[in-house]
Amino acid sequence: MPYYSFDLVVGGEFRNQGGIILEDIEVASERADQLATELSQVKPELQQKGCAVRVTDRDDNELYRTPLDPVPAWRR
Repeated sequence: MPYYSFDLVVGGEFRNQGGIILEDIEVASERADQLATELSQVKPELQQKGCAVRVTDRDDNELYRTPLDPVPAWRR
C-alpha cells in the first residue's frame, strides 16, 4: 500500500501535517477533505486566504488538493 503525505498549503509554503499508509488515492483524498474541514474549524483565520491541504506521494508529486474554505453544497 502506498504512503501519502499531507501538507497545509499557505501561500507558497507547505507545512507538513503528517503522513500515513493508505489503500489508494481515493482514501487519501477523503482524508485530505476531512483534514481541511477540521483545520478550517480549528483555525478559522486560515479561511478566505486560499489555504489548502495537499496530498503527495513518496516522490513529492502532488496528487490531490482541497481548499480550506468551505465548499457550498450547490458546488459539490
